[in-house]
Amino acid sequence: MTEQDLRNQLYAAFKNRALMYYHIFNELRDELGEEKATAVMKRAIYKRGREIGRQFQKYGPADMQGLKDAFVAHVPDEGQMFAPEVQRCDAGGVDIKFHRCPLKEAYQEAGLSDEETAKMVEIAASVDYGTFEGAGFEFSADTWKPGREGCCHLHIRPGKK
Repeated sequence: MTEQDLRNQLYAAFKNRALMYYHIFNELRDELGEEKATAVMKRAIYKRGREIGRQFQKYGPADMQGLKDAFVAHVPDEGQMFAPEVQRCDAGGVDIKFHRCPLKEAYQEAGLSDEETAKMVEIAASVDYGTFEGAGFEFSADTWKPGREGCCHLHIRPGKK
């Protein structure tokens, strides 16, 4: 198997993740309504993020440089998958702009409207909330909205000691 074959499989796995989120969300929305479906999806994805965040706990609550280095090194395909741009890294926080997102791209390729794509990106971002909060940091994200370039903009701040 070539490196390109592995890369193709990696991207396909992220596309599969995105579409699984979408189909599960649709079933939940049909059963529970959009508000409850959104809440259930966010809670479940957040919990997975907390599990991921364990690997970053050694940097919490305030080693911003260490967290940034470890997180950026963790981005698949040597960073190409999300194309992160570190816009800030100092004692007060880390800001990272993602210029790509395979989940967003999968939703767009599947023909979701911009509004539905934005909804799914917002839901999927719960993994980031879980990851950084689980590691002991404060976190917020500006998720993708129609007309905006790139994808999410992450804002990580020192946590409480």
